[in-house]
Amino acid sequence: MPGRNLLVTGALPYANGPIHLGHLVEYIQTDIWVRFQKLRGNTCWYVCADDAHGTPIMLKAQEEGITSEDLVERIGREHRADFAGFEIGFDCYHSTHSPENRELAAEIYRRLKAKGYIEARTITQLYDPVRRMFLPDRFIKGECPRCGAKDQYGDNCEVCGATYSPTELKNPVSAVSGATPVEKETEHFFFKLSAFASFLREWVHQPGHLQPEVAHKVDEWLQSGLKDWDITRDAPYFGFEIPDAPGKYFYVWLDAPIGYMASFKRLCREKGLDFDAWWGPDSDAELYHFIGKDIVYFHALFWPAMLHGAGFRTPTAIYAHGFLTVNGEKMSKSRGTFIKARTYLDHLDPQYLRYYFAAKLGPGVDDINLNFEDFTQRVNADLVGKVVNIASRCAGFIKKRFDNRLAGYLPDPDLFVRFLEAGEEIAALYERREFGKAMREIMALADAANQFIDEHKPWVIAKEPGREGELQGICTEGLNLFRILAVYLKPVLPKLAREAEAFLAIEPQDWPEVATQPLLDHVICDFKPLLTRVDPAKIEQMIEASRESLALAPREASAAEPVAPEIEFADFAKIDLRIARIVKAEHVEGAEKLLKLTLDLGGETRTVFAGIKAAYDPKTLEGRLTVMVANLKPRKMRFGVSEGMVLAAGPGGKDLYLLSPDAGAEPGMRVK
Repeated sequence: MPGRNLLVTGALPYANGPIHLGHLVEYIQTDIWVRFQKLRGNTCWYVCADDAHGTPIMLKAQEEGITSEDLVERIGREHRADFAGFEIGFDCYHSTHSPENRELAAEIYRRLKAKGYIEARTITQLYDPVRRMFLPDRFIKGECPRCGAKDQYGDNCEVCGATYSPTELKNPVSAVSGATPVEKETEHFFFKLSAFASFLREWVHQPGHLQPEVAHKVDEWLQSGLKDWDITRDAPYFGFEIPDAPGKYFYVWLDAPIGYMASFKRLCREKGLDFDAWWGPDSDAELYHFIGKDIVYFHALFWPAMLHGAGFRTPTAIYAHGFLTVNGEKMSKSRGTFIKARTYLDHLDPQYLRYYFAAKLGPGVDDINLNFEDFTQRVNADLVGKVVNIASRCAGFIKKRFDNRLAGYLPDPDLFVRFLEAGEEIAALYERREFGKAMREIMALADAANQFIDEHKPWVIAKEPGREGELQGICTEGLNLFRILAVYLKPVLPKLAREAEAFLAIEPQDWPEVATQPLLDHVICDFKPLLTRVDPAKIEQMIEASRESLALAPREASAAEPVAPEIEFADFAKIDLRIARIVKAEHVEGAEKLLKLTLDLGGETRTVFAGIKAAYDPKTLEGRLTVMVANLKPRKMRFGVSEGMVLAAGPGGKDLYLLSPDAGAEPGMRVK
């Protein structure tokens, strides 16, 4: 169906951390589909952006002592580099903290307000009296009001699965300061999602908008009733201030999906495109969103309702995908399977992962598993042992015997035609996002090409005088079959396709061009290895580079933590441990985790900044004995100079326990 106009988006990665392999499931899947559409001759634009607003970004920037703008700019550069490393071909990669997004968010808000879809209400929220800020749900922890489980977030319990409001949480604590939050009234604006119930029921059930299993889930939400959506956050907050409402900001989930529109608007300015022709209510372009299944609620309910209410077009389809497991388990820092994109790129060819994900992906929302043993076997067998093997088996004879010139005929033209005819079925599989089935069809063709070579035995014919023409023809056919396979794999392996085109001395090929005449009486270039085998040692190195100390993993460290390597007594003797009395303990303004301790070392006083704020009320510490490292080199911090370290056990956060000596110990005594 040539001549289609498609706009494709990937979900926006949050701008407070690196891209990891779980993220790449989506972006590789989307990139494959986009590249396929472009190869078929369709106009297809692929846009994305960093999701750059919200409390977590503001707090992370404060912790690093930089502005939020500086943080999102740095993370944006890192994200772009990681995506480029995996050949994710965005036509525009922008940021939600952009003039285009500010303009569009304000415009959509004004349109919704003018139509009566925005309502002001006074609500009660939990407020951190120390940091002087209202707390998002994820920055409040306490005991579940249903089952009593401790250390649960302010919106849902990970133990019993209950959902609730933060004000229902028992014994709540601010995850920002460790203080007990208080209830405080504030005025917020609400988007009347409930007014769109009829529209959404119709939209959800129109064929093709959602995958069947996703539509079923959304239907459950619709049947249970839609709640109006709080789109406001109070200062301090990093985001866009709401027009005519000083101190009020758009909630990040309002302006984040508008970032799709903003990124495309930026592209329109660069390419001279008509924005309204793609986003206007009468647009005949196709709009596709690829997202993770965890954000379906926002994309299948809020987003279509916002667009419809503001007078814009709605998506053609929303395609949700599952999560990534590694070796059958959730990604884990301690096991080294929480792998960052950059760590992977430092050790392995990104083409391996693009192919492996393609071979596992289908059109549904099932999770996919990255098993490193299967990964190694599949890449080595399919890409190296089958596809690249065809070119390497034939190229040497063409170079040595025929000065890189192909024959003027094909010994088995029917096989060539069979490869061409397979293209439409493979294209249909790509279109339906059945990438795993497409890879199996392509590998079946690769098997047929290798079988052709095995049956004709060019290595035997090469030794028999007078059969040069036959040898040249066999190798010519093999390389023509390889050429077709390279085109079919081009959406998945663009680098391999480019290098194959350079080797065959041909122009870049689109999908329809594969049906042209075979390469005959044509001079190719010298063959160079197109792909090497996966080295298991490189995988082990990558895992080791990804593994973090269990002591740094909250709620995972325990008595089972491995003992550190042995040391000599002389090494231990270098550490001067002393009994110290905590004379004074106080909060540190602007510090998320620190308490300032004044310690008596038996006539000498030291100041130590300790990361124990979440675990202790300062008043309970004064007068207490503890153990400190007395000869640690002073460390200059943003809040002052720390002159030592107090000793504590536990994984961190609220689970920290200061060491206490027995009665009789005195300040200044050495611990031996």
